[in-house]
Formats: sequence, C-alpha cells, structure tokens
Amino acid sequence: MNRLRLTAVSGAAVLALGLAACGDSGGTGGDGGSTSDLSGTIRIDGSSTVGPLTEAAAEAFQGDNSDVRVTVGTSGTGGGFEKFCAGETDISDASREIEDDEIAACRDRGITYEAFQVANDGISVVVNPDNDWARCLTVEQLRTIWNTGSKADSWKDVDPSFPDEKLTLYGPGTDSGTFDFFTDKINGEEGASRSDYNATEDDNVTVQGVSGDNGGLGYFGLSYLEQNGDKLKGVEVDSGRGCVAPSSETVQDGSYAPLSRPLFIYVKGSSLRKPEVEAFVEYYLANTADLAEQALFVPLTQSQQDELQPKLDGLKQQAGT
Repeated sequence: MNRLRLTAVSGAAVLALGLAACGDSGGTGGDGGSTSDLSGTIRIDGSSTVGPLTEAAAEAFQGDNSDVRVTVGTSGTGGGFEKFCAGETDISDASREIEDDEIAACRDRGITYEAFQVANDGISVVVNPDNDWARCLTVEQLRTIWNTGSKADSWKDVDPSFPDEKLTLYGPGTDSGTFDFFTDKINGEEGASRSDYNATEDDNVTVQGVSGDNGGLGYFGLSYLEQNGDKLKGVEVDSGRGCVAPSSETVQDGSYAPLSRPLFIYVKGSSLRKPEVEAFVEYYLANTADLAEQALFVPLTQSQQDELQPKLDGLKQQAGT
C-alpha cells in the first residue's frame, strides 16, 4: 500500500526516556536533560484496542511533563482516521493499516504522516466461563456464526454436538479496525458481517455482555481478555493446523492464525514539528516493550524492534540529540 510520508520533522526537544513505573530516568542521549519546559495539548483518537497502550504512554509521559495534556479518545480505527484526516487530531491509534480512501482523505487535506508499529495483538474470541462446549472453534465455525446472512441463533446451529443454547453475539462496531480485521480474516471480506449483534466501540460493554450471558460470544483485542480472565474464557482457534489458544507467545510466533495482527500509531507530520508531540512520540517508541508489558499487550519481536529503531534514531537526530 502506498503511503503519504512526512517530508520534514523539525524542532528540538529533550526527552526523558525512562518509564517512571519501571524506575528509569535520564534524558535523550544520556545527558540527563529534562522535559519540564514542554507544554501544550496532544490530541489522540482511534482504536479502542490500541487506546489502553497509548493511555499508558500518556500517563507515564505526563508524569515527567506536567504541563503537557494528552487526550486519548477511542472512536475506533475508522472513526479515528476520519478525525485525523480532517485535521482534528495529532495522532491516530490504529489496529490496521490506513486504507486507500483514508489516504485520499488525508491527501485532500494536505495531511502527511508517519506510521509506527508499537505492539502486536491477537483478536481473542471469548465466551462465558460456564460455556464448557466451545473450547475450540474452527475458522469455518466462526464464519458460520459471523458471516453476512448467518441465521445461526443457537449454539446447536454451529455444531450439532453443541447444546441448544441461545447464541448471543457481541463485538465491535463498523468503525473499528478490529471489526475490519476480523471480518477479513474470518469471512473473507473486510466489512462482511451479520448485523444482528450487539455492536459497540467500548470493549467493556462486550465484557459485561458475554460475562452475563451463558450463551454469549464476542471478540476483541487480547489485552481485554487478559484483563478480564476472571470473567471470560478465551476460545482456541483452529485454522487447519490444530487448536491454538490466544497468548503473547502464539501471537508473536504467528501460530495463533489467522487472528494475529500489528498495532500502529499514525502521527501527523505538522504535529511532529511541535516539540511536545515529537517528545511524546519518541518516548512512546523508546519504551514500547515496557509499555506493552505494563498494559498487557504483546511486545514487538526483535525483528520488528530492529525495523522501528531507525525511525526512533531519526527522531532523535531531528531533535538535535
């Protein structure tokens, strides 16, 4: 996919690289500098999956930069790109790559940007803890449940061996990157999905719905399953090579197929010229591993980190470090 690329990044910002929660300190380049002179507002919106990771970065960054206000919205990847390409935000959280129509919208407004992968994720399929029959679902069974025109309204419709328990579905709305990715990988076409389910951009609504319904089933990012393991049960997925449970290890090694994916932040070129935005992005990228661990995300692999490093180095050089 062709992408607009930012043409210049300027400004000089000194950055504290350590996460306060991890006990690190010090400035960019090891000179012990402080970012206490930074001020302003950084506006972020987008993926509800990436949101908690960005919130962790924002909280830690603001701890060292009290005059900088970072706002993080979760209108979904699609909703976030709408705001981003309209010039309303500095950074867009995304659980998929930017699409052609969104690229065109940004181009029409003269908005350039840079994309950074900040973590990995698996889309977890979840059921009620009392569900003792759907330990593993095949991609075909998930398609039977979720595809356009599906009439499955009982678990018995999914598999004759399953009980005649009402099937109640929960999941992200159509502005969600999780919705786009899941429908593409499971139903074979992005956006192809039955519409008679409980759609929400707030993953906590799905948690509440499935945990309170014996026949409930939903899907969202792995971090929400990890945060709510006492309320939900993750379903193993069989893509033709056997049943695989969603976990950090299976996401990183690719065995949790086809529901493993990268997570991104998109940063507006003009915003990166602002010292506070540049400093925040550098902080975020320099601490992706610690942030991912703190927010229960799957960290970048070594090869992904190696790809990110030149971009981080470029920001440091632009900052004059």
